[in-house]
Amino acid sequence: MRLSARITASAALLLVLASTVGCTKLKARDQLVKGVQAFKAGKYEEAVDFFQKSVALDPTSSVSRLYLATAYSYQVVPNLDTPENLAVAQKALDGFNAVLAKNPKDLDALRQVASIDRNIKKYDEAKADELKIISIAPNDAEANYTVGVIDWTQSYKHATDILGAVGLQDDGEGNVKKSKDVCTKLVAANSDLVNDALKYLQQAVNINPNYDDAMQYLNLTYRRKADLECGNDAARKADLAQADAWVQKATGARKANEAAKEKAAEHGGINQQ
Repeated sequence: MRLSARITASAALLLVLASTVGCTKLKARDQLVKGVQAFKAGKYEEAVDFFQKSVALDPTSSVSRLYLATAYSYQVVPNLDTPENLAVAQKALDGFNAVLAKNPKDLDALRQVASIDRNIKKYDEAKADELKIISIAPNDAEANYTVGVIDWTQSYKHATDILGAVGLQDDGEGNVKKSKDVCTKLVAANSDLVNDALKYLQQAVNINPNYDDAMQYLNLTYRRKADLECGNDAARKADLAQADAWVQKATGARKANEAAKEKAAEHGGINQQ
């Protein structure tokens, strides 16, 4: 009898605990749903409050943590270096990194981390993030494109800084007025970046043959490559010819993409009628 009573009491306790856990998860779910509604309405601070409550109620919920980090990320202002903006960015990064600690191959979290690092000008970190994405999803055209853009962005800054130090402005044509010393500095600063940019931007176009933005950056990168042809005018002109060719390809791809969007919109309208 005593043993039976103990078993009955234990079973009752388990039922109470299960009920409590279930109730808590339901409350967490409710806060999550409210947070999603606020997020969709663009009320990101309100969404953060709901998602924080959801995480507090159910710390095991990766979905709530992912939404919380995403709500923070939407409040990050690109290229703004204020302590407040960087603090919000760090909260978002902490949230996504917590998700990645459980699943290092979570592509959504990796893409968000890469975007935030890029927005706060942590370009080396952002490039490393995108390379992780490529290692998991080699055919991710956007990740390849973004690596190329990061490389070009850094090479452009190097070029304008080096040229500006001697009173020159970038002419986008290989800067033939620069001295041998300036050209040597450009080669040292930008050779690897330019080669990397060309590699990843070309890969983006290989994956998506109508990737007009990638084509436009190939144009810009070939203009950076023209800076590096120290004294070799034929090579400089060949780089510029490549740049011009990519401008034409980008224009053609953009027109094709716009036509495809218009056709899709027309078919969508027809289907709705």
